[in-house]
Amino acid sequence: MRVGTHRRQTRWLWLFCAVMTIPLLALVHLSTGPQTITAGTVVEALTAFDPRSFPHQVLMNIRLPRLLGALMCGASLAMAGLLLQSLLRNPLGEPHILGMNAGASLAIVVSATLPAALQPVGSARPLLAAIGGGALFLLVFLIASAGRVGLTMTKLVFCGIALSALASALVSAILILDQDTLEAVRLWLVGDLAGVSRSGIGAALPVMAAAALAAVLIAPRLDAMTLGDTAATGLGVPVRSTRIIGLCAAAALSGVAVSVAGPIGFIGLIVPGVARKLSGGAHLAALAFAAAAGAALLLAADIVARTVLPSREIATGIMTALVGAPVFLSFVARTIK
Repeated sequence: MRVGTHRRQTRWLWLFCAVMTIPLLALVHLSTGPQTITAGTVVEALTAFDPRSFPHQVLMNIRLPRLLGALMCGASLAMAGLLLQSLLRNPLGEPHILGMNAGASLAIVVSATLPAALQPVGSARPLLAAIGGGALFLLVFLIASAGRVGLTMTKLVFCGIALSALASALVSAILILDQDTLEAVRLWLVGDLAGVSRSGIGAALPVMAAAALAAVLIAPRLDAMTLGDTAATGLGVPVRSTRIIGLCAAAALSGVAVSVAGPIGFIGLIVPGVARKLSGGAHLAALAFAAAAGAALLLAADIVARTVLPSREIATGIMTALVGAPVFLSFVARTIK
């Protein structure tokens, strides 16, 4: 009994540490930029905003939306990765690797070429991204399931990488033919938080909340499914519908992140493994830890992306790729063994 209590206390202590890291990183994030703003000015702008103050305007109109975008995208990508890894029972399950981010990007770029009257607005944009990401993942799944051997995790990953490359090629082809769209989405395509807007966050928030709620509701079922489909069915868990709900929630969370900041990869690969380990395997706690740790990790990556070079920024997606690619290769090496 004492061992179980100690483990639960340890889990919540780790979650508390992850959550408490966020305000500290947020303060550094708001202070950092071409013009350094002191912590006192940050607090003053948040508590007593003065529209005549230039630093206050910079904080509230530029840096605060970027901060909220980092928190939203980091939490969404980490929860999406956790759902995919649990449902597929594969540590390589990640929206960027399995085609969801590329499908969402293709849907957004195609919609950007439409006449202004037909382009999605508000929450329709993240929903469109979710549909695009879900459709490409479904295609990945169907192709990986074909053949005499059937679905294997290696085939799923390779098909995800191949179809992601195909979707990226289609995006490039569209943009070469449409220079106006290229200029509009050029920075967004590499996955960057610099262009995050309040309207984009507001449009994506309801979709993120609905997907996160769905993930929370199926968390107890996911706990049972770790015993295997047969055992879970014996316990009364509707395995098929749980997988469909979980994959839809993962596609929606990935679509939210892509619609806000572009295709940022590897957050959903790095965080879920740590979340599951520290949560002891309970999915409700793992989702909470993944959301907090994903938000903190993307916040830290954005701070580094803005400060690593003395006079210019690099895209946040490039920074996460520099960290995530070696982690991905190490997972692949262990899988091949």
